[in-house]
Amino acid sequence: MLELYQFDLSHYCEKVRLVLDYKGLPYHKVEVTPGWGQFDLYRLSGQRQVPVLKTGSTIIADSTAIVEYLEHEYPAHPVIPTDSPHQGYCLALEEWADASIGLNARTALVGSLGQNPTFPTALLPAETPEFFRSAASTVVQSVPTELWGWLGAGVGFGPAEVAAAHRDLRQNLKALCLILKEQPFLVGQTPTLADFAVAGLSFYVKFPDFPGLGIPEALRGQGIPGLADDPQFEAFFSWRDRLYRNYRNLHD
Repeated sequence: MLELYQFDLSHYCEKVRLVLDYKGLPYHKVEVTPGWGQFDLYRLSGQRQVPVLKTGSTIIADSTAIVEYLEHEYPAHPVIPTDSPHQGYCLALEEWADASIGLNARTALVGSLGQNPTFPTALLPAETPEFFRSAASTVVQSVPTELWGWLGAGVGFGPAEVAAAHRDLRQNLKALCLILKEQPFLVGQTPTLADFAVAGLSFYVKFPDFPGLGIPEALRGQGIPGLADDPQFEAFFSWRDRLYRNYRNLHD
């Protein structure tokens, strides 16, 4: 049995889960507790980041490396094209999704914490004790909205960084809407890693509103203000919803 060490709310883990479901591969999710649980992950994989895939004595870290392993070991329902042009486009789009959409979405989401009071507590791990969750909620509600930018500035999520992330994500979403306007998928006529990377890495921009994904009710259908609710990007999120309905196991 494949074991995926993960966070339910990790967008890089979601990229891997999409590929696993598309390939029809059964797997067991091992939820890693942020903090002390990552020390166990370090002993297993030599690093503290999720996702990590374990199968027998084989340990693979990093979402791209995991997909490459799955593609080699489980070639049915391939996600990486074999012809040179399409393979190149697919890999380039996947790297773009990792580096631009994934990183900017995390920055923009952190920057929006003060705009939606449900975000900070809803993003806590599911196993967080209720007393700590209640205390966190009280603290969040007591922080004036204008102070969130000042607090984030010390850890690289200040107003300038958040504004830049919003700008880049807006450009990314515009580009995706244009690409998908005349074709069903980003590369070719069948889903590829490019599609699953973009869908998974846009997790934080707007959380999918589907059951069975481990997303707290307070987050489902919510996202980054000014992006998740912008009508000009509705076509992209509709495309992503179709991808989820057709290929994601929504009852795992």
